[in-house]
Amino acid sequence: MGFANDEDFLSYLQQIAFDYFWYEANPANGLIRDRSRTNSYCSIAAVGFGLTVIGIGIDHGWIRREQGRERVLTTLKTFWEKPQGTNDDGMIGYKGWFYHFLDMNTGVRAWKSELSSIDTGLLLAGMIYARGYFNGAHADEAAIREIANRIYKRVDWNWMKNGTNSLTLPSGTLSRPTGEGRGEGNMLSMGWYPESGFIKSRWIGYNEAMLLYLLGLGAPADALAPACWRQWTSGYQWKTSHGQSFVHFPPLFGHQYSHCWIDFRGIADDYMRDKGLDYFENSRRATLAQRAYCIANPGKFQGYGELAWGLTACDGPSFGKFQAYSARGAPPPENDDGTIAPTAVGASIPFAPEICIPTLRHFYDRFRTNIWTPYGFCDAFNLTANWWDPEVLGIDQGPMVIMIENYRTGGVWKTFMKAPEIQRGLRNAGFRNIAP
Repeated sequence: MGFANDEDFLSYLQQIAFDYFWYEANPANGLIRDRSRTNSYCSIAAVGFGLTVIGIGIDHGWIRREQGRERVLTTLKTFWEKPQGTNDDGMIGYKGWFYHFLDMNTGVRAWKSELSSIDTGLLLAGMIYARGYFNGAHADEAAIREIANRIYKRVDWNWMKNGTNSLTLPSGTLSRPTGEGRGEGNMLSMGWYPESGFIKSRWIGYNEAMLLYLLGLGAPADALAPACWRQWTSGYQWKTSHGQSFVHFPPLFGHQYSHCWIDFRGIADDYMRDKGLDYFENSRRATLAQRAYCIANPGKFQGYGELAWGLTACDGPSFGKFQAYSARGAPPPENDDGTIAPTAVGASIPFAPEICIPTLRHFYDRFRTNIWTPYGFCDAFNLTANWWDPEVLGIDQGPMVIMIENYRTGGVWKTFMKAPEIQRGLRNAGFRNIAP
C-alpha cells in the first residue's frame, strides 16, 4: 500500500493500531488482551491505553460516540464491581490496586500475577482521560465520570509504600533497583502478592513510574506527600551520551508512557529547572541518543543504522545468545541483542518526528512482509537472528495511537491536563512554568 505523504501513513498506522483495542477486547466486560494470541490474559495496562484510544477513535469517526461510551462504561463497571480482597484467587485487586493480569472472561486475577502499582497507574490514567472525554449530559457519560471518580478515590496510596518482604518478580516482569538505604519509606513498592507480601523493589529514579507518582500526589484521597517526589528524583542519573545530556533510562518506554497523557512541555520541577529543560526535551534527547547509539552500533548487529533503531521492552528471539522478553535499551546498552521494536520509534514521534516518521516508513516499506499484521506493526524483529515476532502487544499499539494523536492534535494532552487531580499532582511535585 502506497502513501501520498506522511499524514496518510500516520492516519493508516493510527487507525489500524486502534483496531487492536476494539477487536481484541471482550465486549461483555471491556477487558483487553495483553497480546494477540487467542489464549492471552488481559493486561490492565492495555486497558488503560484502550480507554484512551477509544476517545481518539470517536474523534476520527472510526466508531460512534455511543459505541465508545458503552464500551468504556462496561469496562469501568468491571473494575468497580469485581471483588477486591486478600484471597489469592477470585479477586480483581486489593486496597484499590489491581492485578497486572486478569482472566479475560471472569475478570479476576490470572495465574499468580502481582498486584501491580505501575499497571494500576496506567489503568487509572486511561480512566481519568475517559472521565474528561465523556463530559456530556447522557446518563452513560455521567456514570462514566462517577465510577471513574470512585475507582480513583478507592486507591490506598500510602499502603503501597509499606512493603517489607523480599520477593523475586515473576518471569516476564521488569525489575528496577531497590530503594534500600535511600529513604524507601517514601517510595512506592512495585507491587504485592497475597501469598508473599510486598515486592521489595521500589519505584525510584527516572522511569515510567513518573505518571504513577503524579497520580498519587494529586489523588482525591490518601494522597502521597511531596517528599515522595523529592525522593523519586534523588535517584536520577544525569549523563551525557552520544552528544546528548539528559536523565538516563535505557529503554525508550520509560521516556514515553507518562508523556502519553501528561503534557510536560514548558513546565519543570526543581530538578529539571536546575538543568534548564523540561521532561519533553529530556525525552527528545533520549530518543536522539538512542538513534545515535544504533548508528554507532557497538554490538555490530545487522541492520542497525539511521533508519533501523528502536530499543525498548519487547519480545525477543529467545534462542542462542538472544533473549526472550526483556527491557532492551540504550544508552547505556541494556540487554541489547539486535532486537528492534517499532513501538519504540512510534511512541517517540512527538519528541523527534523528523527521525521517527522516516524510520517507521522504512520499516513498513522494507520489512512489512514480515512485520505487518492486521493491527499494524508486530512487537519486534531481529535482523541478526532473522527473527520476526508473530504477535502484537497492547502496550505497543496504545502508545503509538496516543502519541500520534498528541503529535497531530495534542488531543489527549488537552483533555487529560484539565483534570484537577493532575494539576494538583504537578503542583505538589513542584512543577512550574519555565520562564521564556
